[in-house]
Amino acid sequence: MSTWPDTRILDLLGIDVPIIQAPMAGATTAQMVIAANEAGALGSMPAAALSIEQLRDALSTIRQASTRPINVNFFCHQPPEADDARDRRWKDLLQPYYRELGADFDAPTPVTNRAPFNEAACEVVEAFRPEVVSFHFGLPEKSLLDRVKATGAKVLSSATTVEEAIWLEQHGCDAIIAMGLEAGGHRGMFLSDDLNSQIGLMALVPQIVDAVSVPVIAAGGIADARGIAAAFALGASAVQIGTAYLLTPEATVSPSHHHALRHAQASETALTNLFTGRPARGIVNRVMRELGAINPLAPAFPRAGGALLPLKAKDEAGFSNLWAGQAVGLRHPFATRELTTWLAEQALSRLSR
Repeated sequence: MSTWPDTRILDLLGIDVPIIQAPMAGATTAQMVIAANEAGALGSMPAAALSIEQLRDALSTIRQASTRPINVNFFCHQPPEADDARDRRWKDLLQPYYRELGADFDAPTPVTNRAPFNEAACEVVEAFRPEVVSFHFGLPEKSLLDRVKATGAKVLSSATTVEEAIWLEQHGCDAIIAMGLEAGGHRGMFLSDDLNSQIGLMALVPQIVDAVSVPVIAAGGIADARGIAAAFALGASAVQIGTAYLLTPEATVSPSHHHALRHAQASETALTNLFTGRPARGIVNRVMRELGAINPLAPAFPRAGGALLPLKAKDEAGFSNLWAGQAVGLRHPFATRELTTWLAEQALSRLSR
């Protein structure tokens, strides 16, 4: 499709439609990436919740099925130092739920992990040479980033403020993902932990477009052709879409998550730090309502989730993260390839009027 009003992302990434299927840890599968690729979009494989062996297997599957460009996404946070006292206070807060649900409070607390980009992950990039590598929570240290760029990969990262966008461009990003407050999953914020700094996509995109010289990708609250057309009107060169793909058959979501996605409205999502320790948008459930979506006792990312795992095993709907963005009410009955094609065709039709 050559009639898009801005083709900078198409040219930069070697794709046919300016849609990036968002990398959603735990929900995105190799089959989703392949299907998005087949529709001409950029399929994105999230690495944060995978072991190195699992990541290698997923990329092998994708490479065997498709020769089109792919994106591999990594978190690049700094793992926190152990804080046993904070962990204990957090688990003590949850003790009434353990008693109610019959979970063993005295058993060792499970460990949750989100692996940051490191030497081993960089070696995977060097072996598979994905055309695009994207990061969340800033960028990795310069020596690792230089190795990524040496493979020829284009580098993307998420900015939740204008200041973050400027920083990312100055530190080598080829394009910026402008992540509006509407977006589901973890906020990409990294220069500040102040939630008051977070703004909606309509205000964020044009300000980032004006502040940087690289192309901007709009993310957050986009799930149909109207959102795509609006993003281009604001100056974006592409969109990144996540929540709309969660109901495709290629997604792996739990039955409780799937039910919530099918019934929730936009007003039923909120930012919460309960499940990992970092703010992330999900559908409001019991533990968010009763403890407060943002609770200062939650341990630092990613340690908060461990104490919730025994409760999740007893009551998944009430104690698991149900990630979703504010466009959760815009539901489409398509598989990944069909959804991507439909989104692109409908958006082009609107933009051509």
